[in-house]
Amino acid sequence: LENGTASRDDIDTAMKGGCNFPMGPLALLDLVGLDTSLSILDALYEEFRDPNYAAMPALRRMVTAGQLGRKSGVGFYDYRK
Repeated sequence: LENGTASRDDIDTAMKGGCNFPMGPLALLDLVGLDTSLSILDALYEEFRDPNYAAMPALRRMVTAGQLGRKSGVGFYDYRK
């Protein structure tokens, strides 16, 4: 997503179809809340210093812009309709 290799829909569709997930990871982040997810990732990274827990820059930018997922009406998807 960050480097443009795959779109939001590509990622969610691949994970639902290929891994049999009930919902894609980006839709799940929107449901949980991007701010909540960022806070969890920051805490995990602080504790373990594992780069796998480092939040992608797009997530941090979205939270800063107030795009928090379903609770704000927009995140990776637009819920304002």
